[in-house]
Amino acid sequence: MTELTIAAAAAPFDRDLEACLDRIASLIAQAREQGVGLLVLPEACLGGYVETLHGDVQGPPAFRADGPELLRVAELAGAMVVCLGFAEDGGPGVVHNSAACVCDGEVLGVHRKVHLPLDEDRITTPGDSLTAVDTPVGRIGMLICYDKAFPEASRTLTLQGAQILCFLSAWPCSATNAAPRPQDDRQFRRSELWDRARAAENSLIVASANQSGSFGRLRFIGSARIVGPGGDALAETGVDAGLAVATVDVAQTLARARRALSPICDLRPDVYAVPAPLVTV
Repeated sequence: MTELTIAAAAAPFDRDLEACLDRIASLIAQAREQGVGLLVLPEACLGGYVETLHGDVQGPPAFRADGPELLRVAELAGAMVVCLGFAEDGGPGVVHNSAACVCDGEVLGVHRKVHLPLDEDRITTPGDSLTAVDTPVGRIGMLICYDKAFPEASRTLTLQGAQILCFLSAWPCSATNAAPRPQDDRQFRRSELWDRARAAENSLIVASANQSGSFGRLRFIGSARIVGPGGDALAETGVDAGLAVATVDVAQTLARARRALSPICDLRPDVYAVPAPLVTV
């Protein structure tokens, strides 16, 4: 039996890059004290997210995936596998909302957010691929925020052999009908539902991180969690900042989950069709 301790963070980040790096270093240190082998940090934790989802806005600073900012986090990670979100400099006129998986001074893989909500495409260019990443703690898949709303994305990574899905979010409360308490907000319920559903429908583990606190006009729901392959939360932070930490034997847990009823083992791709996109007028 080989156990892995997984942590997902709920934490605030803004435009102060040095403060962001200090917070990342602190979260890595806290995780290391608890024996964590895989730490998932929020979307846009290098330089913060956007201040509003509508209208004119200046995006976060963009960094190269092989630049000194990412490599600094990779050095901080040491033997720990760390997933973190950042705005990626993709060349002239191109900025991606990206997630990097780093370990032991190296960048192991990068995911570029595929599904852009609302007006996010005014500052970032969508990615066009989904690829699972081999790491020292197993094969993982990374998705960013709204990506997790699409079951096809998680299923694609699962069929590529991912054992753990890492969701990196800056998921805010509702902009049109916010509840007084984040835990009562419809966006809290929606985010939690998709964390649980993606784990259960793929019979694997989800580690879901999110920003907490407020930035600009956005108030984030926090609520980092680790979800088992049955859809049950193994650990949660609630709406406050902190680490959700759970220890599992990944191979044994997945084998047990897929022993009987399994939406992965019982797939029938021969009868599935890809429908045409819906057109709204």
